Amino acid sequence: MTTVREPKQDRSRVTRQRLLEATIDCLAELGWAATTVAVVAERAGVSRGATQHHFPTREDLITAALDYMFDNRMAQARVEATALPAGEGRTEAVIVRLVEYFTGTMFKAALQVWTAAAADPALKERIVPLENKFGRVAHRTAVHLLQVDDKDPASHQLVQATMDLARGLGLADVLTDDSARRNIIIRQWATTLDSRVKRLPTTDS
Repeated sequence: MTTVREPKQDRSRVTRQRLLEATIDCLAELGWAATTVAVVAERAGVSRGATQHHFPTREDLITAALDYMFDNRMAQARVEATALPAGEGRTEAVIVRLVEYFTGTMFKAALQVWTAAAADPALKERIVPLENKFGRVAHRTAVHLLQVDDKDPASHQLVQATMDLARGLGLADVLTDDSARRNIIIRQWATTLDSRVKRLPTTDS
């Protein structure tokens, strides 16, 4: 019987993906200090040598993991957009999704790295451009989902305030379940947003 071997390039891609996903899980569950190359490699079921072949340093591994997971999350958001209500209730549904991002595993992992970078100039130098990218792409995604005219200065600021609100609610959820208060705030902010932002003109199909 002939054994069909997976192409080397595909094996390498799968190994890399397992390492990146394991890194995010370790950061969210164990924290920055405990997320070592050895711990990630063991969780991913990959040898330390193979791990360092893909990511020579711990910082390479962690920054790549954040970038990978963020890109995946934004791609998922674009797919989820097709299920959003077209009219009434859309704004609240979008804000709920934004807040879910900031209360999820990805944000908890990023928070560990952001905190470590605040006290480590070398790490900070690597993380700041990544954070700037995250901010730009997340803002554009929110604008798209909310169907807002981002060229209107007031609407632009309101979308940014929405992102800041979602981040703050995510921080409030780190230590305790803040869901009851969070849901009230989301509904109130959705009402405010609907009354204040300038929407893009709609065209009849």
